[in-house]
Amino acid sequence: MIGISIISVIILLGILIFAHEFGHFLVAKYSGVAVLKFSLGFGPKLVGKKIGETEYRISLIPLGGYIKLLGESENEELQEEDEKRSFFKQPVWKRAAIVAAGPIFNFLLAILIFAIVYMAGVPTLTTYVSGVQEGSPAFEAGIREGNVIVAIDGKEITRWETLAEIISKSDGSELRITITRGEQSRDVLLKPRLYKAKNIFGEEIKSYKIGVSPSSEHTVVERMNPFLAFWTSLKQTWFISKLTVLSIIKIFEGVVSPRTLGGPIMIAQIAGAQVKEGIIPFVLFMALLSINLAILNLLPIPILDGGHLLFFLAEAVTGREINIKWREMAQQIGLVILIGLMIFVFIMDIERLNIKWFDDFNKFFTR
Repeated sequence: MIGISIISVIILLGILIFAHEFGHFLVAKYSGVAVLKFSLGFGPKLVGKKIGETEYRISLIPLGGYIKLLGESENEELQEEDEKRSFFKQPVWKRAAIVAAGPIFNFLLAILIFAIVYMAGVPTLTTYVSGVQEGSPAFEAGIREGNVIVAIDGKEITRWETLAEIISKSDGSELRITITRGEQSRDVLLKPRLYKAKNIFGEEIKSYKIGVSPSSEHTVVERMNPFLAFWTSLKQTWFISKLTVLSIIKIFEGVVSPRTLGGPIMIAQIAGAQVKEGIIPFVLFMALLSINLAILNLLPIPILDGGHLLFFLAEAVTGREINIKWREMAQQIGLVILIGLMIFVFIMDIERLNIKWFDDFNKFFTR
């Protein structure tokens, strides 16, 4: 299991990092900026080969990657003929495009994965009723386990997602629901009731329900044409992006505990579990992580892509570059924040492993 987790997380992170750095690389090349190094991983070089002006390498620590651009540092001494191909000699919009390309390519990777999966086909819940809550509107109307809901107010439905959406938007208005059992079909009238529940953040919400639950055994494989798959993948990527940003906000608000954050060990555990479930769960997890990586990099923290973009925005607005001393100070603060976050999620990962000596050590220093 450990071997599968290690191999799967290396593959997973390798693809995500490659997509991110390839975005920077491609836009830099297109913008006329020389790329000196393209590395998957940090630390000492394991293997590498120089092709043209760029050295392509795989480094020891597979928890990131980077590209080195000509003139990336303002203190770098350049020949006169090289200046026009240096990063800092480019207009601010070109520099911003190069930096933004990394997160954008992570979003594109997620969209591509979702589109391929939707075209290949995903299991979708049907409107087969596997359970009815006693005393609920459905129970009182005579809906029972084994019924299939085939229409609401004359509109044919075949997917549980559509059923739940119609009921949720009913505002408690009376609905005419057509149900079948075998060859028999009949209509029932009921009014959805407002129920209290908790969302994924643990917050109490209210929504209209009728008190029925689906069956995980009654599914159909739904395949989409390329156009619908692409459109659905865009919507799914947007939905997950909003949810990720909202989760970050909820952490700062104290609604969600930061202890829910995970690092490399948690990613490896989930990746290994998804691989055992099959290739589809694994690549869907990759898409989810790719979106998270994109949003993390867009946070306005110096040293991350979002921090660089913030500097470029200030430069575009004011018409002059941010003082190098201020930038260097901000970069150092950003590095401290990032290292602190990495240490925190690593500790959370180890805590989840329930290692006795670590638990004892942690209790000693937190009592």
